Amino acid sequence: MVSAIKGEKTLAELAQQFDVHPNQITTWKGQLLEGAAGVFGQDHAEAKEPAVDLKALHAKIGELTLANDFLSGALSKAGLLSAKR
Repeated sequence: MVSAIKGEKTLAELAQQFDVHPNQITTWKGQLLEGAAGVFGQDHAEAKEPAVDLKALHAKIGELTLANDFLSGALSKAGLLSAKR
């Protein structure tokens, strides 16, 4: 593919070398050039941002921990939960 990008060989030469149709090389070259912009462009900076809201997740963890502790205590007092886990 580097040869196609650099233009070192013709499409016909590359197609014969790799035993593929010249249109396939053109397609691959286009996909590579299109994707390379995302690697070095602004899309890369956006990818560093967390995909989820960490504050909301921490709040949910706290909520579930509180509920778990409450239910554990209530079940222990009712004799339905053994002391061993």
